Amino acid sequence: MSVRVYTSSKSYRAGQFFGGLIVALIVIAIASLLPLLPWYKLNPVLDFIGMHPWLNAFLKAFVVVNFVALHVLFLIWLERKFAGWMQARLGPKHVGWQGLGQTLADAIKLFLKEDIVPAKADRQLFAIAPFLSFMPTLLTFMVLPFSAAWIAYDYDLGALFVVAVSTNVALGVLAAGWGANNKYSILGGARAVAQLLSYEIPMVMMILAVVTLSDTMSMKQIVLRQAHLWNIVAYWPVMIPAFLIFLTCALAELNRTPFDLPEAESELVSGFHTEYSGMRFAFFYLAEFANNFFSAGFAVTLFFGGWYGPILPPVVWFTLKTLILICVMMWIRWTLPRLRIDQVMGFCWKVLVPISLVVYCITALIALK
Repeated sequence: MSVRVYTSSKSYRAGQFFGGLIVALIVIAIASLLPLLPWYKLNPVLDFIGMHPWLNAFLKAFVVVNFVALHVLFLIWLERKFAGWMQARLGPKHVGWQGLGQTLADAIKLFLKEDIVPAKADRQLFAIAPFLSFMPTLLTFMVLPFSAAWIAYDYDLGALFVVAVSTNVALGVLAAGWGANNKYSILGGARAVAQLLSYEIPMVMMILAVVTLSDTMSMKQIVLRQAHLWNIVAYWPVMIPAFLIFLTCALAELNRTPFDLPEAESELVSGFHTEYSGMRFAFFYLAEFANNFFSAGFAVTLFFGGWYGPILPPVVWFTLKTLILICVMMWIRWTLPRLRIDQVMGFCWKVLVPISLVVYCITALIALK
């Protein structure tokens, strides 16, 4: 009996590339036209909203929540297409043009699925864990500067706020693992907490390096300091290793390959969210991809000049830089193999932490000059 193996041809892969390029150009064109609209006519409405703090906070949160939900649909489609291109597979192609509707169909499927709770689970922890993982991600978007005007809140301590809030994701992961009362979930939760807290140390050191050079913790001000030259260019001897360390730590905190031990299928079935189904599982999935965008956007803010760029509007430049970094993360995910947990932890404590301390000390000396 012969077995026929279906692979994507060169012409189809070229079609995938040009299809993605067309989508990107359409999005850029729409975003470039947005600043030309008569937004000044909304000034009376904006003034009214500004005079009512509760209404102002609600509308900003509403916009952020909808952006997080909608952009994740695009990122999931992009990752599937990217993985298909990397591994000579087709990827989603049947639901909508080039599979654009596949993620929406999956979201509807998850919404309609039965919500199953294990009989011996801790119901309170099991129920609250997805929200403990998702809410910190949502809060970090409140201080992410897409442009000088497109930022929900410009806190003077924005970078510190990000560090403080993002660390709480570990609570949701641990609650999910412990609350499920499943040995695979508990191991996954324990691995995740150890990994998150360990890689947080070199990441914070690199954030402090940028803060030391910029002399501010405001996300907006950090970008404004790069109006003439990006940090990674102006201080390249320290900022290039700082960015590489930041990127490595971001991959570890996102549980992405090669640091995906907390949800390793070959060992732990699916790790800390093994027992989750339906919308509870969707919240974990949503938080992971939203964190992917935020981590890339945070790196753009710290190292690559944020929204600065020629010709195109600031929001478009920020989004393009962020998507390029997201594609780099996807490239790493679909290229490298998974590490062992002892290798993951040893690499952090024996390599990244000492190097991050050296980089920070050199940065501090540069800032004193």
